[in-house]
Amino acid sequence: MNDIEPILTSLPSGSSGPSAPPSFDKTKLLIPGAIILAGLLVSTSILYGRLSAGLPDQQAGQALVGGLAEREDIVEVRTDDAPFIGDKGAPVKVVEFGDYQCPFCERYFQNVKPSVISEYVDSGKVKFVWMDYAFLGQESQWSAQAARCAGEQDRFWQYHDYLYDHQGAENSGAFSIANLKKFAQALGLDTANFNSCLDSGKYASAVTRETQYGSSIGVTGTPATFINGRLVVGAVPYANIKSIIDAELNK
Repeated sequence: MNDIEPILTSLPSGSSGPSAPPSFDKTKLLIPGAIILAGLLVSTSILYGRLSAGLPDQQAGQALVGGLAEREDIVEVRTDDAPFIGDKGAPVKVVEFGDYQCPFCERYFQNVKPSVISEYVDSGKVKFVWMDYAFLGQESQWSAQAARCAGEQDRFWQYHDYLYDHQGAENSGAFSIANLKKFAQALGLDTANFNSCLDSGKYASAVTRETQYGSSIGVTGTPATFINGRLVVGAVPYANIKSIIDAELNK
């Protein structure tokens, strides 16, 4: 017995029963269903992209596939006195905007940067530039300032690398002021000068300005890499970066 049978059997004797319902066209469900499915797929793609590339929440509208978003327009990135590795006049300039707390930047540091340096920087083909995009919280700001303070003693890159080698969970205390001072001591820096620099907040406004500048030229998450002005967002495989560098070198 199904749910409709008790209603039918309770009708008075001789009743012809309710009239048959009009025929329902099931194909009418297909279009709304397809729209809902498409919406779910797009939402999933956006969420995956944000997680893969370390995008800030306000950029939820940018859908990435596998953490990779390439823009065809060319941006002239103003690097001013930003720290760099390689030949100043190299034909290809690779600019990384990064956040020391970003786990995708740490992945990029481990899997991409070493190959770029060994294959292109060391041979004089690429100038590799670092710029701050400190958007993940207070410890992002402090660590960026600390690296600049180390730069006053010509130890920027050593401190930069030490930060990624000792990265912790975001704003968990891994990059507290006390720990940043311990890092300087471990690297053999002049701790009195380093501590004074960090405590003064000397570079706080500079880090903020550089982060804002990144946003103004299209950076929406980290790592963000400009290769001769072409932006690639995300911890992409080295092969992606290599293909663009090679294309620039072959122009």
